[in-house]
Amino acid sequence: MNLRVSDTAAHTVGWIDVSQLSISLGEGKDALEAVCDLDFTVAPAELVCILGPSGCGKSTLLGALAGHLQVTRGKVTVDGQPILGPSPDRGIVFQQHTLFPWKRVWDNVAFGPKMRGVGKAERRRAADDILRLVGLEGFEHFYPAQLSGGMQQRVEIARVLINQPRVLLMDEPFGALDAQTRCLMQEVLLDIWTRIPTTTMFVTHDIEEALFLADRLIVMSARPGRVIDEIRLPFGRPRHAELVTESEFVRLKRHVLALLRRPDNAASLPRLSPLGMAG
Repeated sequence: MNLRVSDTAAHTVGWIDVSQLSISLGEGKDALEAVCDLDFTVAPAELVCILGPSGCGKSTLLGALAGHLQVTRGKVTVDGQPILGPSPDRGIVFQQHTLFPWKRVWDNVAFGPKMRGVGKAERRRAADDILRLVGLEGFEHFYPAQLSGGMQQRVEIARVLINQPRVLLMDEPFGALDAQTRCLMQEVLLDIWTRIPTTTMFVTHDIEEALFLADRLIVMSARPGRVIDEIRLPFGRPRHAELVTESEFVRLKRHVLALLRRPDNAASLPRLSPLGMAG
């Protein structure tokens, strides 16, 4: 099981096409329109952050991409194929880890290949490779409860990436971590993404996080969520912590904050500090 994606493969799989997408939650008169007329594409190996006020439908969009939610109108495809349900081709990482507490790290990571019938020797090699990649070599026999929050999320990412998904979906995966660990995990994610350039959609309400991670930023309005801006970020890679102090980074942060503070977004906006960080 080769976990390193070739340059050719990395740029030919994982194309996401969201076309006039609307999703309503609930039924009949109690139905709530969560997102409305979303229309954008994500190129193979692109890292796109979805940013918007609380309740604007960011997680709902990810749920549709994962195949957990049904589309009301429009369509969403990956590599031209409609999404009909969950698939290992679209791995998802949540804010709270979903690791099996009774399984050791190695068994958690190797669970997907085991379910697909991959032999023990091959899945052991694959698990060892991916654990080394996420910086957890030496922790293979630990249980999740013995790990820090950041380490648990590394295991979660490894468990998704071992399946070699075409698309990686991340729903505020670092939101429950302390500030220092969160910054570290952002750098870890970029290092992993550089080595395995998987198409990634990352949901967050943290402006600095979005600007630090993304190739492109999609900003959504208050519910029902609509795309109000798309920003191609000018920062090169690799990126380092000092980026957040650069003048262009600060300018873009102010621009995004102004978008989120527009009157039509104010009701759903999370409490923000003067630096634009969610509180």
